[in-house]
Amino acid sequence: METKNIRIGDILKAAGFITEEHLQEALAYQKIDKRKRLGAILVDYGYVSEPQLLEALSKRLNVAVIDLRDTVVDFDAAGKIPQSIAVKYNLIPISQENDRLLVAVNDPLDFYAIEDIRLITNMPIDIVLAGKEDIMAAIHEAYTEIEARKAASLANEAVHGSSISFVEDIITNEGDAPIVNLVNSVLLKGHSAGASDIHIEPFEKETTVRMRIDGLIVDYLALSPTLHQSLIARIKILSNLDIAERRVPQDGHFRVRIDGVEMNVRSSSIPTVYGEKMVLRFLSMNTALDHAGQFGMNTDDYTKMMNILQSPHGVVYITGPTGSGKTTTLYMVLEMLAKKAVNIATIEDPVERNLSGINQTQVNNLAGLSFESGLRSILRQDPDVIMVGETRDRETASIVVRSAITGHLVLSTLHTNDAVSAIVRLEDMEVEPYMVANSLTGVVAQRLVKKICTNCKESYEPSEVEKQLLGEGIHTLYRGRGCHMCNNTGYKGRIAIHEILAIDKKIRTMISRKEPVEDIYTYVEETQRVIPLRISVANLTRDGVTSMEEFLKLSYYVD
Repeated sequence: METKNIRIGDILKAAGFITEEHLQEALAYQKIDKRKRLGAILVDYGYVSEPQLLEALSKRLNVAVIDLRDTVVDFDAAGKIPQSIAVKYNLIPISQENDRLLVAVNDPLDFYAIEDIRLITNMPIDIVLAGKEDIMAAIHEAYTEIEARKAASLANEAVHGSSISFVEDIITNEGDAPIVNLVNSVLLKGHSAGASDIHIEPFEKETTVRMRIDGLIVDYLALSPTLHQSLIARIKILSNLDIAERRVPQDGHFRVRIDGVEMNVRSSSIPTVYGEKMVLRFLSMNTALDHAGQFGMNTDDYTKMMNILQSPHGVVYITGPTGSGKTTTLYMVLEMLAKKAVNIATIEDPVERNLSGINQTQVNNLAGLSFESGLRSILRQDPDVIMVGETRDRETASIVVRSAITGHLVLSTLHTNDAVSAIVRLEDMEVEPYMVANSLTGVVAQRLVKKICTNCKESYEPSEVEKQLLGEGIHTLYRGRGCHMCNNTGYKGRIAIHEILAIDKKIRTMISRKEPVEDIYTYVEETQRVIPLRISVANLTRDGVTSMEEFLKLSYYVD
């Protein structure tokens, strides 16, 4: 395609998108900054939008405009050029057919860029148009995948071609070991994909790497089983675990910096039939949250939570199953409280994020530092606010409630299905009812609900059963069809829902008198002191934020 004599200004004028005055103003600026393309200047000035620019170029050059967010990139095609070149020219090869390379570009008039790609690949080039930010996102995703595959291939060759043990090789030549590159690539992919956990699982014929993204397990990589022990050894070294011990479970953690973000990675190994399975959990506070400035809560729930936190003493519990975001909520609350003139101390296992102005203590059971002993020591440090990572047993629960009664605000987590169940759980831990009544200030039950992927979201007519479950007046529901943007799961991202119970005088009296928990549930429902989790997820389902599948799963769990 001959593009040398085509001028973008003339194309946009002919399309009616800009005037001659706009063009001359942009040309004048281009004389000052000759590195900037004229189209980019016009977009920056707001005289034309990027979609308008692409539309005009598409009509003039007879080239298609594609949505890269809904396009599967051929990684083999993308690998034909280095990532640095793709970033430099803001383009990416997306497929190859009949020895021709199809390249998505943002500026089809950049003759030198297209010619450079032709020379690098030694292939004829066809082009399609795509948005600048979409191309950059595709570059990041494609080359992360390419590097992971390359690292796996190199590691596989090294295992078969070298007599040096990988443990020794990792220690002596850490920067060059293929297995090191493989671990780094897996961690980078997990972080960029927003994974919460990475599962490395040994089987008879392969080792699989899977990732939990938005609560769902997604296949990522299959490796030769000969790589497995070296891969586990590398992670154990990072986690300061015993690489020689393969018969018993081990737990550890290490710190890593990815894209300038420092985080803890928790590691856990367990022996299986074909070797040790390793799970890595990212402990990061950089997950995108709806209502991030309100602890992830909607306005009504945030107001209730702030009222509870006004109390100078008492226990506030965040409850829910593993992976429901309890610790994330606690950290956001602590950051808010740290802005006041108070002394805050925590006892955690592990410390997931270092918080400015907060004294954080890591549990070390081998050294005799447990939640119980650590909490006893913290009480001698003149704290105003105490955070206990988890109330696990009778001893810890007893110290927590006593700390609250003696004038401290205590934050902690419990594993219960709903807010009222926290009362029963504490009594199961043999905490006296009068102690529970006098110490408990509030309980927040929390869940993370998967959101339907907006890229493949589709509507459908609900069945009669679905209408009965959600109530009358429901004519349309939504689900995710599955696409490359959501790993074909139909979901992308999660939203937190909460059930917040503030303990009032009536509830304190009922607890002290050991009244049946059913009566407390009845009182809470009749006075509408909380909005149940089931109602919250039902509202999200009606609004098309989540699916009927999520409603049924959460309703079953809380019932």
